Amino acid sequence: MGKILLVDDHPDILKLLAFALRNEGHTLLTASNGVEALEVVSRERPDLVVLDVVMPVLDGLRVLNRIKTNPELCNTTVMMLTIKDDPPDIALGLDVGADYYLGKPFRPDELAYMVRRIMNHQIEGARTS
Repeated sequence: MGKILLVDDHPDILKLLAFALRNEGHTLLTASNGVEALEVVSRERPDLVVLDVVMPVLDGLRVLNRIKTNPELCNTTVMMLTIKDDPPDIALGLDVGADYYLGKPFRPDELAYMVRRIMNHQIEGARTS
């Protein structure tokens, strides 16, 4: 399957994300802030980044911008997973380059379903390329 980077500054949320995806067969990587996330993305080249917006050190929108404006990383699929889910927040995240957006609180089964769809879409896209 794929490689997924989970980024959140709350350890309990990272555990919940990993729990939600534990049976999906993916390699799960974690980062607890934006700087660490960028290091992992550059080194590991994940198929999907699940990224919180509100984080210390470097917020998720800045991380997203750096991923999407880097020619080597710009094709990385990014799902924002955040409490900032009002329409203007969603529009901003999508404008900066998010591919998907899911609000908190979330249901683990909902996240697993979305990730499954995203990963299957990537596999289908690779087959038709």
